[in-house]
Amino acid sequence: MNARSFRSTSLALAVLAISGCASVNFDQSLAQSNQSAVAFTKGKLALATTTTQRAEMDKTAAELLQKPLDQNSAVHLALLNSPSVQAMLAQNWADAATAAQSGRISNPLFTFERMTIGNELELGRLLSFGLLDLLTLPQRYDMAQRRMGQAQLQLSLSAIEHVTQVRQVWVNAVAAQQSLVYAKQVFDAAEASAELAKRLQSVGNYSRLARVKQQVFYAESATQWAAAQHLALASREELIRALGLTDAQAKQLQLPKQLPPLPKNPRSPAEISQQASSERLDIKLAKATFDASAKSQGLSILTSLTDIELGLRHDTIFDEGKKHNKDGYEISLRLPLFDWGGGQRDAMNAQTLVAANRLEATVRAASSNLRTSYSAYRTAYDMSRHYRDEVLPLRKIISEENVLRYNGMLIGVFELLADSREQISSVLAAITAEQQFWLSDAALQAELMGKPSSMVIGAAAAAGSKEVGH
Repeated sequence: MNARSFRSTSLALAVLAISGCASVNFDQSLAQSNQSAVAFTKGKLALATTTTQRAEMDKTAAELLQKPLDQNSAVHLALLNSPSVQAMLAQNWADAATAAQSGRISNPLFTFERMTIGNELELGRLLSFGLLDLLTLPQRYDMAQRRMGQAQLQLSLSAIEHVTQVRQVWVNAVAAQQSLVYAKQVFDAAEASAELAKRLQSVGNYSRLARVKQQVFYAESATQWAAAQHLALASREELIRALGLTDAQAKQLQLPKQLPPLPKNPRSPAEISQQASSERLDIKLAKATFDASAKSQGLSILTSLTDIELGLRHDTIFDEGKKHNKDGYEISLRLPLFDWGGGQRDAMNAQTLVAANRLEATVRAASSNLRTSYSAYRTAYDMSRHYRDEVLPLRKIISEENVLRYNGMLIGVFELLADSREQISSVLAAITAEQQFWLSDAALQAELMGKPSSMVIGAAAAAGSKEVGH
């Protein structure tokens, strides 16, 4: 092999290596995530990599904080402002870059030697590279593309998870703030009853037992108001953390006075089934993981046995003023004498089996999770509508009748105050039902895309039942 063929071969290998490199276009990955999860991100998912981009995001965040923050604005603000979201995006970029790196061949190794024997000078040059890496480049390039696809799907799922969390935290914060107002009204009514009972007992117009009962109501309502104050503060702070607000931004945060009204009609099972069948990202991710494992298994059979390196030599010898060139090649083969790669192949076989079973488990659980999520959604909708259309109107009628009876001196002030407390308790239960519905609605939207969040639903349901029981 002469010097020209050596250079030509080296150039050809370099061109082949460059053309086969997997690369990451993170802007394109973000665009795909915004498209696949458009109902969650509204196309606002973006990574700030420059000070100009960060300044533009800060400007938009300041504009959003100028007015009460509805649910969609809260999501928009979180995507722009939260360091957690930015960290999630940067981490996904790193994961995608690592996946792309696995599809590249290792850099060639250049070795230079200078040896002298008497008057003879020998200059040796050796360019070596992994021949097995080169031969398996198409398979590893395909695997890298699959892993990058997995990273893109994971990015969409992570965005859905964070948006769902922001939606639910916003619901909790608004509901807690709304409940606090009514908890204060219950406390004021109980305080007035206790004070009136104390005065009446002091002049002998009220029994000690009756006065103590009013005092118990007052003590309980004081405890509940204190708990409501803490819940409102804790829910607001949780929202502040989810939005990634600074202390200055937190002071500007304004929330609506009440939750949004219920939709006129709930989603139908047919609509839910049709939407879920084609958009579940968890099944797509599990399938992509299985396909990547299956592809890797075939490649590992060869790479676990041996490794081959090819070296191209070009030596120059100077002897008594004469110059001689020597060209050739070397092949290095790792002999599988001590390790036949059985452990690596077993591990890969096990990983493929894991991926296959996880895919099957995801497919089997998808329908069950969706039915559970839809049941929670529909139950919460029916309960909230029942409070709105049945319980609260009946409570209003009772209150109006008791006012008439009080004006007619058929009942006393204590009965009127007790009815007021009961009416407010019904309103609090209705707020809890609305809160449960909007939490279930957010969870159902995430479930449709393949990101269950049933634990949040269960916690809210338990809180609602406790409130209604009171």
